[in-house]
Amino acid sequence: MDKVLVLGSTSPFRRELLQKLGLPFVCDKPEVDETALEGESAQALVARLAEAKAKAVAERHPDALVIGSDQVAVVAGTILGKPHTHDKAVAQLTAASGEVVTFYTGLCLYNSETGQAQTLVEPFEVAFRNLSAAQIEGYLNAEQPYNCAGSFKSEGLGIMLFDRLTGRDPNALIGLPLISLGELLANEGVDVLTLQGQ
Repeated sequence: MDKVLVLGSTSPFRRELLQKLGLPFVCDKPEVDETALEGESAQALVARLAEAKAKAVAERHPDALVIGSDQVAVVAGTILGKPHTHDKAVAQLTAASGEVVTFYTGLCLYNSETGQAQTLVEPFEVAFRNLSAAQIEGYLNAEQPYNCAGSFKSEGLGIMLFDRLTGRDPNALIGLPLISLGELLANEGVDVLTLQGQ
């Protein structure tokens, strides 16, 4: 690769996902206000924030391909962000119990040299089991997913909360849709497979 690949995130989950592609990259934290605009849809919110994060990081990396990503969960028309507290996590999982929750992941690949931004939104649906209060408490005590949208970690014990998963790319649920990212990289002339071992 002739450009540095930058992940505009300090999320350990996104870092682990990007490592699957076998490409060298660096991480840089975006400083972006994640507050939703009045009347903004979940899809518009994550697309705007993914692009804003990529562009914020790109200011420090003048010749790079910068990845920005943002995710929210939506249940019954309500956007669920990161709960941050136990009580909010209980409320989120109680609301999700027996429901289908749609996760929207915004993804942006920004070429800081050309100013070209490719942005998309990847949906992923999670059907939750009917959960008892004891199950919710047990799960939260075990994993404490307070920094995760929707209050769970699907890559861990959180998988036990679900009845079924529906979507194009299970990585999207963790916060970085790799299938779509591969397509965006290809548009920039980066073929992930042919770069292996070089």
